Amino acid sequence: MTISLSDNFTFFGQFVVMLLFQIGGIGYMTFTTYILLNTSHHTSKWRERILNAAFAIPKSIELRPFLKSVIIFTVLFEIVGTVFFYIGFEGQGYDFWEQLWMSLFHSVSAFCTAGFSLLNSGFVDYVSDGWINFTISFLSIAGSLGFIVFSDFWLKLARKKHEVSYTSKLIFSGFFILLTAGTIAMYFTEPSIVALDGATRFYASFFQTMTAMTTVGFNTIDNGALVVPVAIVTILLMYIGASPSGTSGGLKITTIVATIAYLRSKLKNSSDFLFFNTRIPDERVDAAVSTFIFYFILSFFGILFLTFSETESLEKISFEVLSALGTVGLTKGITGDLSFFGKAVITCLMFIGRLGVLTFGLAMSRAYVKNENEEEQEQEKDVAV
Repeated sequence: MTISLSDNFTFFGQFVVMLLFQIGGIGYMTFTTYILLNTSHHTSKWRERILNAAFAIPKSIELRPFLKSVIIFTVLFEIVGTVFFYIGFEGQGYDFWEQLWMSLFHSVSAFCTAGFSLLNSGFVDYVSDGWINFTISFLSIAGSLGFIVFSDFWLKLARKKHEVSYTSKLIFSGFFILLTAGTIAMYFTEPSIVALDGATRFYASFFQTMTAMTTVGFNTIDNGALVVPVAIVTILLMYIGASPSGTSGGLKITTIVATIAYLRSKLKNSSDFLFFNTRIPDERVDAAVSTFIFYFILSFFGILFLTFSETESLEKISFEVLSALGTVGLTKGITGDLSFFGKAVITCLMFIGRLGVLTFGLAMSRAYVKNENEEEQEQEKDVAV
């Protein structure tokens, strides 16, 4: 943010901001598809293609119950998060309504991994507060892991015979490995974290890794002070992100896995795309490789444009660009000092990142698909005649 929400926005303005990132978190396509399904009882092939690209829905999960679970899980987690935040903000000088609004706003912001805060210093003052650290992490991880994973594990609990999908297992295990590795790296290598004592050191290292991976964008330490190796680790975590079915940005764990499977297959001259002896469908691999290439191109040109318009170091510019494309919100402290052109580039990257690079690419190709379908229809008419 380049301005303070609490100082420059009225309650109504703050509410509008919260409403916008709530809609963005759940997803424009989720809302419209849900409404469409409940009014016309069907959805177009095009919309299903977009939705499956955005959420990577396993074939074992039906669309209508899935969309309902998106709404239900979101509301439940945000209510629980509001209660947790309210307890955490107790005794800090807020009246009832102010404390309730602070709790609700930050609960929605954390679950939707929006990163907007009504606190001017973010959560830096809460670096040693275990309850607030836990609440934000709980909500952000729940939102970023996503609706597919929770729906899958919920079905497993409700129906013992239900098998957790390979996608959910992959997302969960990949997220756990990256979160653990990142926390260890931060704990032992970042001077500003090493200087902290006891549990606070663990809170800070875990939170810094979590906020980059879930792309929630909250911070409990000064990102501007990060040493270069730790900044690179943070960039990598922001680049990867979490789950394709969640509220986080980034490239997604499943995309990285499918791209690795593709590379491995080509090196071995094999026609099968395998990861841990499980075959990944060709269409998933095609989507992943397309996303990876598109993401790389956007990152490259974003960094290139900012090196022309800004005077900051390559490290800070790279951090800013990857944070924007991953819709993270973390910064090395240069956002407010960017030129008009620089801010325009960052805004465009955030917009594309929120839509999802593959979804954006599919949307761009819609005109081509439409024209192609029209040509096919004309050919069918000719044959019929």
